[in-house]
This record gives sequence, C-alpha cells and structure tokens, in this order.
Amino acid sequence: MPIPADAFFLDRNAAIPLQVQLRRQIISGVLEGRFRPGEKLPSSRRLARHLGVARVTVAQAFAELLATDYLTSRARSGHYISDRIEARLDIGPRAPDTPRFDWAAHLGGQFSRARRTDRSPDWRRFAYPFVYGQADPDLVDHAAWRHCAMRALGRREFNSLTGDLYDEDDPELVDYIARHILPRRGIHAPPEAILLTLGAQNGLWLAAQILLGAGGRCAIEAPCYPGLRQILSQTPAELCAVAVDAAGLPPEAIPAGVRAVFTTASHQCPTNSTMPLARRRTLLDHAMARGFAIIEDDYEFEMSFAGAPSPALKAMDAAGTVIYVGSFSKSVFPGLRLGYIVAEPAFIAEARALRGLVLRHPPGHMQRTLAHFLALGHYDAQMNRMRRAYATRRAVMREAILQEGLRPALQGAAGGSSFWMATPEGLDSAKLARILGRNDVLIEPGAPFFNDPAQGAGFYRLAYSSIAASRIPEGIRRIAAAIAGQS
Repeated sequence: MPIPADAFFLDRNAAIPLQVQLRRQIISGVLEGRFRPGEKLPSSRRLARHLGVARVTVAQAFAELLATDYLTSRARSGHYISDRIEARLDIGPRAPDTPRFDWAAHLGGQFSRARRTDRSPDWRRFAYPFVYGQADPDLVDHAAWRHCAMRALGRREFNSLTGDLYDEDDPELVDYIARHILPRRGIHAPPEAILLTLGAQNGLWLAAQILLGAGGRCAIEAPCYPGLRQILSQTPAELCAVAVDAAGLPPEAIPAGVRAVFTTASHQCPTNSTMPLARRRTLLDHAMARGFAIIEDDYEFEMSFAGAPSPALKAMDAAGTVIYVGSFSKSVFPGLRLGYIVAEPAFIAEARALRGLVLRHPPGHMQRTLAHFLALGHYDAQMNRMRRAYATRRAVMREAILQEGLRPALQGAAGGSSFWMATPEGLDSAKLARILGRNDVLIEPGAPFFNDPAQGAGFYRLAYSSIAASRIPEGIRRIAAAIAGQS
C-alpha cells in the first residue's frame, strides 16, 4: 500500500533543518513498523508540494536514505521502503520475563543530578523570552559565515582540515586570537600560552580538573554562573561561596587555604557589577601572597555601554597567577562552541594533555571557518552590529523597568546583556516565573545562581539578547502586572 503524503509534516519553528526532519520521520516510521518493506513513498514532487518545500529538499532526504539502505529506487516507478532492512528489524518479540541488565548497579547518577534544570529548550515559543545566552539570528551575518565555511572547505585547505591535529590547534586561529582578540583586553600572550576549547564551559572544566581534581578548597562568587557550580560539584573540592557586592568579589572575604578562586571580574555573573582596578590589584596581591590561582571567566567583555571596558585581570597579572577563559559563544553565536584558555605555558601544556584524552581538539573545520570569519573582518562588523542593537535594547529595557516600577538588584551596572532584578519582599521568583510562563513571558529565577537556592528566591535575571526591542516594553509590562497581582 502506498504511504500517503499526509503521513509527513515539518515543524518550521524547529532548529532542525527541514531535510533532516523529513529523513528522521521516514527512519522512525520504519523502525516503529508503521512503514513496511516494499511500501511506496509519495513522489518527490508530490511530497514537496504537500510540505511546501523545494523539491530538492525531498530529493536530498531520499538520496541520504538510499545511501543507508532505508530506501530503494525503481526505474520509472519511484522510491520504496527497502526490503534489505527487514532482517535487521525482525528480531522477534522479547519475552515478558527476559531479565534486564541492571544499569542502576553501574550508574552512580552524580552527573544526572548535576544537570541544570532551569534552562528552557523551548524558549522560542515564548513571545517575550527574556532568556540569557541565546542568539538573535537577525544579528548574525549568515552569508558571511557561509562564505567562510565554503572557503575552509576549498581544495587548497581541505588536506589540513581532514588530518588529525592530535593535540594541536589551527595556527591561523591561534595567531588571530594572540594578535587581535587578546590585545583588546590588554593581554599579550605567545601561541604556547593559548589553548582552544569547546567554549568557556570546557575551559572551566579543564581548569577545575587540573587544579581541584585531587580535592582542596576553592572560592566561588555568590551568586555565580550555575554551570561553574555544576562543574565543581563533580570534583572532591570544598566550595566556599563568597558574597559579591557592588564592586564584585571582595578579596578580603576569600577564606584561608583555597587553591583556586573563580571570578567574573569584568561583568560579574549574574549581577553585571564590574570590579574596580584597585580591587583587582588587591586580588592579584592576595593570590601571590596566599598561593592560590585565579580563574577569570571573561565571558562578555565585548558588551560594555559606559566607556571603554577595564583591562582584564590577566592583563594586570605580572606573576602569571591568572588562568584566563574566553569564548566566542556570545560574540559570534552560542552553537559555535569555541573558546580559549590563556595561561602560563606550563599550565597550558597540562590542559592540552587533558583535552587530548577527552576530545583531542575542537573540530578543524570550525576552527578554520572561525579564523576566516575573524581575519576577513566579519567578526568586527558583527560585534559593531550587536553593540548597537544591544545598546538600544538596554536603553529600552531600562526605561521600561523605570516606568513600570520594577526594582533592579544592583544600580549602576553598565555591561553585559541582562539586568539582575529583585522581587518585592516575600515574592519567590520561581513562583513569579511560573505565573509569567502562562502569560507568554520567560524569565530566569535566581535560585540556580546560589549555593543555597533559598538565597536566590528574591532575585531574577532579565536578558535582552534574544528579544527584539519592540517587544521589550510589553514584556516588562506583563512582569509588572504579574508582580502587582501577587501583592
């Protein structure tokens, strides 16, 4: 019996390409037994017309399935579910009393327990997504990125991309980071002091494993980036949370005996406070006098809206105590997953060896594509475009917050792509988030940012990287209305 075209549909709001969606639907239909060997599929022309896509989209999906033996093609007849997969699928029913492998005895569950549950993968369905860390596709130059990717795949460079770099990195990308990106933060580093990572998260993990894999004490900011706490929870280290103030992490509050201090000095996460130069010097002095390393997560240095950004801690680090972690996730797009560590060559050598045990190196094609994107000026053009858009959104959000009487938790923060907010006394931000979710508004409650979740009940974060300026005032109005309804 022919398979009707109505058996297929495509979700145009999903991030998955349409061709991949169609291919997956056919495979799942086969594996679930809904599509049987020998059944005929609709013609590519008819299926394309039903789905409202180009015929080539359907043809490419069929071609992939032909290559993997899910489909066969018959001359002048069309495409059919392959007879060759029947034996592969016909494994017979499993007896009800067949014993199952006891995975519970082999899995401790420590990684599953550490998973973040505060993220909303369906954030795009909200009309007012004040969610941090997602990109606005309108700000990314797709044509420029595509050009750089095609250039990286050119015959002249293809041999270098297909080879295994072992534990090395793309020299063109490392060179550009050393000569152009780092000097903007006041950092001067040779290639042997730079290691590429799969984003800042990977860089923080490498630092934590090397410095704290055997235990010890470390200091983190309170509140802090939730992903860092996830990483550190998988080490035997003792976590000491140090409350930040309007100037960031206070060095005098760091407890004795710590081996490492993690800080977001330029834009404290999530409050966006900036550590003054005098406090940075004090922190560096404490590191040398007390023998602890500083891990500086400079995750959003490009977003400063009140004059020139302060130099990185690493730029002021004459003694080599700072491990600097940078990322392209916020400045290019989050799905890129490329970042870098800058540290003393001895530390980089150890981190390179650890990285090599886990993943060898980030994909060569992505490294070379990014190198072209940087070298051809597309990165700077995109950063200028993002700064203008974010400055506008920030101004609109600040005005809307003021008009609606909402309360920022910190006054005067001039960087980052979000506002750290305080709820009225007695209103739990998690409850507020649930109420707003039913009204098409997405916010980030404060609990995940604290060691003690109860300390975050009175805070929430509003980001503007993934929401258009025109939608911000109505979203803020809905937040204010929800708060007023709970008073």
